[in-house]
Amino acid sequence: MEERTAGSSPSGGSRTGRNLPAAIAVGVGLGTLVIASLYTIKELFLLVVVAAVGVGTVELVRAFATRGIRVPVAPVLVALAAMQAGAYWGGPVWLLGTFVVAAFVLLIWRMFSDGTDGYVRDATASVFLLAYPPLLAGFVALLLAPPDGRSRVVVFIAVTVASDIGGYIAGVLFGRHKMSVISPKKTWEGFAGSVIACMAVGAWLVVWLFDGAIWQGALIGALGAMLATAGDLVESMIKRDLGIKDLGSILPGHGGLMDRLDSLVTTLVPVWLLLSLFF
Repeated sequence: MEERTAGSSPSGGSRTGRNLPAAIAVGVGLGTLVIASLYTIKELFLLVVVAAVGVGTVELVRAFATRGIRVPVAPVLVALAAMQAGAYWGGPVWLLGTFVVAAFVLLIWRMFSDGTDGYVRDATASVFLLAYPPLLAGFVALLLAPPDGRSRVVVFIAVTVASDIGGYIAGVLFGRHKMSVISPKKTWEGFAGSVIACMAVGAWLVVWLFDGAIWQGALIGALGAMLATAGDLVESMIKRDLGIKDLGSILPGHGGLMDRLDSLVTTLVPVWLLLSLFF
């Protein structure tokens, strides 16, 4: 999530340039759906993940198409579901194996469609969209698979949400120094707010849910904040290159689903890795 600097002008009735009440309502609704599915049936939560990431992937495919880059939607979505299933029931080896097979399928798929012109461009984009976000999203299944998987997923989601909220509040209240020309709304003050919020939430949840050490949760939070920010910047770079503001409009006050998944998918790997090492 991008934050506004304190000196930003109002837009759409909000200093953030977004419809803030709609954004909050949508956020609460999505959070309710995620928690409800997570604490009922694990596989139901995975279906929610596949649906959300699938929509985000389609948004990216359509955005690429505005520059004449052709990515086949169907095989990418099938690979997304297969990677989630492979990771959940088979573990990391199955996740990686499914990704490699799907990558070759995409290379061959493009070989027999749309002629030879633009093959390298389209094939490269297809493999990129297979990794970002479907492959990264496969780590949700790896987090969820263990007996305490629900708690692991809660840590991952809470840390990432804390990054967005902490960065937003600190950026609006104290933001003065721009962080990057890639995303002018991001400030170093906002980044500091993200780190502090993530470390606090990570430390609290790791102690509460895993009876772990405060430093373990703080480390998870600090790394999560850095990767969440990097995820925001990666998507901002993609949108700038494609010349678009948002990847979609399905979520009022937010934009597209991929505009909300950007920091989540990049936070997944380090959170999974550290939780696996610690517990």
